[in-house]
Amino acid sequence: MRPIRASSVAIERAAELLKQGGLVAFPTETVYGLGADASNAEAVKRIFSAKGRPADHPLIVHLAYSHQLNDWAIDIPDAAFKLAQEFWPGPLAIILKKQAYVPSVVTGGQSTIGLRVPNHPVALYLLRLFGGGIAAPSANRFCRISPTCADHVEEELGDEVDMILDGGNCQVGVESTIIDLSGKRPILIRPGHISLEELETALQTEVSFPDMNKPGLRAPGLLAVHYAPLTTAIRCNSARLDEMLYELTSEGKSVGVLLYQSMFAEIENLHVIQAPLKAEPYAQMFYAALRQLDHLNLDIIVVEQPPENEDWRAINDRLKKATIPR
Repeated sequence: MRPIRASSVAIERAAELLKQGGLVAFPTETVYGLGADASNAEAVKRIFSAKGRPADHPLIVHLAYSHQLNDWAIDIPDAAFKLAQEFWPGPLAIILKKQAYVPSVVTGGQSTIGLRVPNHPVALYLLRLFGGGIAAPSANRFCRISPTCADHVEEELGDEVDMILDGGNCQVGVESTIIDLSGKRPILIRPGHISLEELETALQTEVSFPDMNKPGLRAPGLLAVHYAPLTTAIRCNSARLDEMLYELTSEGKSVGVLLYQSMFAEIENLHVIQAPLKAEPYAQMFYAALRQLDHLNLDIIVVEQPPENEDWRAINDRLKKATIPR
């Protein structure tokens, strides 16, 4: 399925396809999503089939307006409305207790649901025309590199999708922050563009981290291996990078390198992408750079470890799941 430029006519057609139970890939500010009518269980099942996603992995439902929270969730705390007012439209998903009539296939059989209002003109226009909620994980094969442009979706899903809306490159580049407000205290399930500090400032309270050993904990992006290229990828700190690259290339291995601060000339068997030094532009190009290196049929990909501070939390979360340490 070739991507279609996201004109008003194309978006209107996409909304009709969703109403008919179709699958539509569309851009958000984070990554491209694979969307289906969240109230149509059979349509949602097509998402799992297309992605090869396990049925117990919940999906995030995208909405056009924050007032639609009441259509999908119950017992909504004031904290949810505070965050919606502060960050929606934007890259934040909020987990709440679900309405009884929400199809269990959307929530992976759980009693909670993830909701967000995306900040992308194509996504918002589509949602407003559609009128309901669109269940939409990233538009890629399960556990693989998330798509940040329409061509990535075509490459990943081909004819599994009924329409791919091309809205250009995603501006954030990593998946949304997820905060769980379904319990007694707020919990940061997945880091993203909206930081822990921003959440705590908005809520005026501490935000905790999940107990990863808790039985049954399931949310998007929590697997130990995720966002990964097909080529084996390792991460390496700057101090050991020279030694590692010399070792690998001297063995005759073809190596792709995503550099942070080191500088290397392109030499035989070494394919270099130089990354930005700041977190926001790094996030925007991260998945595309991994995908570019993955296309070269290399023996291995090496990623130089970027800073490990709060500004880089979301990037390091994705990096650690896409690579193995060395």
